[in-house]
Formats: sequence, structure tokens, C-alpha cells
Amino acid sequence: MSSKPPRLIVGLGNPGAEYSETRHNAGFWFCERLAGDLGLRFNRESRFHGQVAKGPDGLWLLMPDTFMNRSGQSVSALARFYRIAPEEILVVHDELDLPPGQARLKFGGGLGGHNGLKDITSHCGTQDYWRLRFGIGHPGDRNAVVSYVLKPPRKEEHEAIAVAMDRALLAWPDIARGAFEVATQKINTRPGRAKEATS
Repeated sequence: MSSKPPRLIVGLGNPGAEYSETRHNAGFWFCERLAGDLGLRFNRESRFHGQVAKGPDGLWLLMPDTFMNRSGQSVSALARFYRIAPEEILVVHDELDLPPGQARLKFGGGLGGHNGLKDITSHCGTQDYWRLRFGIGHPGDRNAVVSYVLKPPRKEEHEAIAVAMDRALLAWPDIARGAFEVATQKINTRPGRAKEATS
């Protein structure tokens, strides 16, 4: 399946040094690494409520400054201004339901209780946008989730997340040309396995 190449890559997280190393900021980590690979620099754009980097061929990278629960305010402001359709947006975020080291690229679907996705969906009026999910694991107790996502991952977890991001960055050329099926096969493969059915 080929699709339109993405025009907006959104990394989800919370602004501020106190949050920069926490699990909830996995989306920021990926956007920063992608910007580095592409030789791009982020600048604060108050009209878009976030950090913005302009890439080639009309590509934009965005890290909202609005805090996770209000991510949609930033995403919708930039998307409306540049007339970017929801299906041209890729949102990168942490995923409790995947262990560290796993990642999933998919289009649409449920929100999984993720407050950033909930707000983006509310502002955009649809769930039909691309998501790149990086596993951070689950604390095992739903009441411990807030504390868990706002803490840094353990060293071995951080290393596993970094490896998953390596896979995603290697698949970036496929994503950039809209070859999402090819990218999905590369990203969704579990470590140590040659192939896995994609979800």
C-alpha cells in the first residue's frame, strides 16, 4: 500500500528539562533524532505553539509546547495554516501496550487512552492519521501509569527504545516517499525476528 508522503511529523511529549528524559517524551526523542539525520534545526513558533523545523519538499517537523494533553492545539494550528490533511500527518508517541524495543507504524485506529492522541483527534475531527508508536512497557497497575510515564526509563529500557528508533530511522526514506507498507514491515519486526505479521 502506497499513500501520500507525510507533510507533518509530530513528536509528542512535554516541554521543559524536567520532562526531557521521561518515557512520555519518546515522540520528542524520535523527532530530534530525525531532525539531526536530516540536518534540520528546530525553532520556536508561537503561532504554532511549538518547536518547528522545516524540511525538504514541504515537510514539517513539530514538537508541541502545549503539554501532552493539549497537543491538538499545536497540531491543528500548523496543519490548518499549511493546509495539511490528516492523512498527511504522522504522530510519533510512546505506547504502554508495547514493550521497550518494539514499535508499530499504523494508520488510524483507537487512541489507547493516550491523552495526546485524544486531543489531536478532537482538534482534527478524525482518527485517520498515521501513528508511529514506540513501546515503553506498562507498570502493571493502571493507577501507576501517570507516575510511570513521567519517569525516565531504566538503562536497558532506554537502550531498547533507541534500537527501535534506529529501525524507524532506517525506514524513514520509505515513509518519506509514501511507501508505508514497506516501512511497516521494517519497523514492526520484533528484535531478533526476521519477519512478523504486521498489525
